[in-house]
Amino acid sequence: MVHKVLIVDDEPNIVISLEFLMKQQGYETRSVGDGLLAVDEAVAFRPDLVLLDVSLPGQDGFDACRDLRTKLGPDLKIVMLTARGRETEAEKGLALGANSYVTKPFSTRDLVAHVKQLIGGAG
Repeated sequence: MVHKVLIVDDEPNIVISLEFLMKQQGYETRSVGDGLLAVDEAVAFRPDLVLLDVSLPGQDGFDACRDLRTKLGPDLKIVMLTARGRETEAEKGLALGANSYVTKPFSTRDLVAHVKQLIGGAG
């Protein structure tokens, strides 16, 4: 079984890098650059994990996280990504249903380890 990862970020260079990184690990990926589109895409794609930026057009990552959790339930793993490193924001994301919170810039090795810890290898 190939695990699916939805990448939600509005910075094209980050999306390209994350798609390459996840595909290199054997994950199937899709990406969107808008918080509102993230929920619709997740419902259609049924990912195992969402890499979710906090600063997004449409709706921010916090609202998208809440909506993803409501529509797709507790089995979906959500990793929030942000350039903001404040503890209060991490706490807010976790309270809304995120499984973890990663601050940009991040080590690709650490991010891959994080994803594998949450959903396992690509299969």
